[in-house]
Amino acid sequence: MEHRHLNHHRFTLAAIDDVIARGKWQDWAELRRAALAEPAVFERIRRVCAARMEPSAGEREGRAPRMEEPSAGVREGPAPRKKEPSAGEREG
Repeated sequence: MEHRHLNHHRFTLAAIDDVIARGKWQDWAELRRAALAEPAVFERIRRVCAARMEPSAGEREGRAPRMEEPSAGVREGPAPRKKEPSAGEREG
């Protein structure tokens, strides 16, 4: 996987986070192999996952949590339009 803003193929914290966020099956398989072969990679995966599990500052202050799915109160599609009065309603 080509990691954004990275010009190497090591599993850095940023690369691991990128696989978690947008990796395909093959990327996950490669990350798994690296984690099984190198304890340091496994530890970095643990650190990235722990950071992703912590609440953000906004969540700790009572604001809405970060959501990646549109079902989190974000309406899909255009906003509903106001109903225009019909010709009969305008004349009457």
